[in-house]
Amino acid sequence: MKVKKVDVLLYAITDKGALHGRDICKAVEDAVKGGATIIQLREKGLNEKTLTEEAAKLTEICHRYNVPLIVNDNVDAAINSGADGVHVGMEDTPVSEIRARVSDEFIIGATAKTVEQAKKAQAEGADYLGVGAVFPSPTKKDAIRITNEQLREIANSVDIPVAAIGGISKDNILQLQGSGADGAAVVSAIFAQDDIAEAAAELKKLAEKMTR
Repeated sequence: MKVKKVDVLLYAITDKGALHGRDICKAVEDAVKGGATIIQLREKGLNEKTLTEEAAKLTEICHRYNVPLIVNDNVDAAINSGADGVHVGMEDTPVSEIRARVSDEFIIGATAKTVEQAKKAQAEGADYLGVGAVFPSPTKKDAIRITNEQLREIANSVDIPVAAIGGISKDNILQLQGSGADGAAVVSAIFAQDDIAEAAAELKKLAEKMTR
């Protein structure tokens, strides 16, 4: 399995808005130094050229620490930047289409909110799932909520790693104990914090406790 459960333990998703002008390269390096196990570049407002350039820079940083860099939505930017993979939502390019055009080593992450969606994504070649929203999310206010029980059903229905996502913070992450999630995907809980490395280190310890 390309993506092990430990790889999604602390899944950090970028948001330049949360950085308030701070440099994204330094922010990502701080997150990785602190303990983020995988990084996703999620910047919806960038054109493909800029996104590709940014992904290439962040991939280089992440690889210094043996951490994968995933690009949100844009398959071409992920491929052309040398990033490790792409994450797609349910309305984006189907996993099967992406798998048909990339190497076996290329990581594909997929969003799932039901057992059926999870099984379909795995069958089409997804390497891990992002499942949520498990809490109200400040970055996706219209996200459909799922319960711990639904998260557990989804996690138990597939063999690939599952990262819980949506409004997760240091204050609520332990509510996901026993949910079957292999890790937590966060945005603001890392990138909106004054000390990004310290926030990541604290969250990683909590994520380890959550998944025991």
